[in-house]
Amino acid sequence: MGYPHKPHEKETVILSEYFGDAEARSYDGWVKRGGYKALKASLEMQPAEVVEIVKSSGLRGRGGAGFPTGVKWSFMPKEKSKPHYLCCNADEAEPGTFKDREIMRWTPHALIEGCAIAQYAIQAEITYIYIRGEFTEPLRIMQAALDDAYGNGVLGDNAMGSGRRLDMYIHRGAGAYICGEETALMNSIEGQRGNPRIRPPFPAASGVFGMPTTINNVETLAAVPHIINRGPEWYKSLSLNNEKSCGTKLFSVSGHVQRPGNYEVTMGFPLGELINDLCGGMRQGRTLKACIPGGSSVPILNREETESCLLDYEGCVEMGTMLGSGGVIVFDDSADMVYQTMRLARFYAHESCAQCTQCREGTGWTVRILERILAGQGEPKDLDLLLDLADQMTGKTICVLSDSCAAVVISTIKRFRNEFEAYMAGTREPGVVAAGVG
Repeated sequence: MGYPHKPHEKETVILSEYFGDAEARSYDGWVKRGGYKALKASLEMQPAEVVEIVKSSGLRGRGGAGFPTGVKWSFMPKEKSKPHYLCCNADEAEPGTFKDREIMRWTPHALIEGCAIAQYAIQAEITYIYIRGEFTEPLRIMQAALDDAYGNGVLGDNAMGSGRRLDMYIHRGAGAYICGEETALMNSIEGQRGNPRIRPPFPAASGVFGMPTTINNVETLAAVPHIINRGPEWYKSLSLNNEKSCGTKLFSVSGHVQRPGNYEVTMGFPLGELINDLCGGMRQGRTLKACIPGGSSVPILNREETESCLLDYEGCVEMGTMLGSGGVIVFDDSADMVYQTMRLARFYAHESCAQCTQCREGTGWTVRILERILAGQGEPKDLDLLLDLADQMTGKTICVLSDSCAAVVISTIKRFRNEFEAYMAGTREPGVVAAGVG
C-alpha cells in the first residue's frame, strides 16, 4: 500500500500530520514529535478534570453516532465499586470507510495515548482495542507500538511513574461487520457470538464482563491528546459553521473521483469542494451523479444535494442524510443506482446476525426484489413493496443494521425512481444478477 497523498492547501492537517512518516510509528519517533506529553499532563490532573476538558471541547464520536465524547465519559460511575473498562472500536468494516486503518498504520502511539487518557479519565484499569481481523498490517504495527509503550513505562502497573495502573490489550476480530456495533463488540471480546444486546442496561452500567464500560472510536480517541495539549477552546474554534460540530474530521473518499484517499478538513467543509477541489473531480468526461457522504449506512444524495451539503452533523441532516463515519462514496453518471442499491442491500443481508426477524427476513427479501427488478422481471408494485419492507425494518430491531439497509433503499428510490421504472418498463437492458451474479 502506498503513502497517503500530499496534503491539499484546504486541508486542516492535525490527526493526519504524520501519515506517511514511518519514523512516527516508533516510540522514540512519537516522543520526538511531542507524543505522550498529553498523557503525562492528564495523569497530573484529577480524572474529572480530564472529562471536563473533553466535554468542553465539543468533541463528538467519530464512529458514526456523533454523541458528545465527554458526556459519554461522564456516564461512568464516579464511585468505583467494580472494575471499569474502555473498549476502542477499531473494527472499521463500514463500506467506504478506511480512515481508522490509516491512524493505526501511521500513528499507532497517537491511538495508544488517546486510549490511555480516556482510560484514566473514566478510571478504567484495562483497555481492549478491538481491531478488524482483516487489518493484518495495522494489527502488526499496533502490537509493536503497544510493546514499545510497555517497554518504556508508558503502560503497566506504574504508568509514566504515576502509580496508576493502565493495561491495554489488542483483541482481533473475526471479520463480522456486526461486531462494529458496540454491544456486539463486547460480546465478541467475551468470547460469545457477536450479536448486539438489548438496551438497557447500557454499557456504562453493565458492559464488557458485566462491568461499567465506555466504547469509543479510533478517530475519536486519537483526537484527545491534541485537545489536552492545545485546550478545548482551540478545538472548538475548528468549525466553519456552528459550535455544535467542531474539530477536524477525516473523510475517506472512494468511487469515481480522480484522487481517492483520506482527507482531513475542518467540520462544516463543503462536500462539493471536497470532491471537486481536493479529490480532483470526476473521471475525465464524466459528471457527478450521486454521493453517499457517511459510509454505506446513510441515505444517498443526488448531485444538487451533494454540491450544497456541508460536512458536519447538522449540515448533513439538513440535506436528509448523516455524517456517519465519513466514508464518502462518489458516483458519476455511468453508475446504475438500482444495481448499486442491490449491492449494498446484499452486503447487509450477508452481514445480518439474523437475531431480529425484521432484519433477517427484510434484508433478504429486499435483495430478492431488487434482483428481480434488475433482471427485467419487476412490476410497479415492487417499489411500494420495497418501501413497505423498509418501513417494517426501521426502528424495530435491536441494532440499526436493518435501518441502514432500509435507508439505502428509501433514499435511492426517492432520488432515482426513474431508474427503477426504466427496468420495469423494459427500456433498460436487464442485468445478470437474478442468480446472485455480479
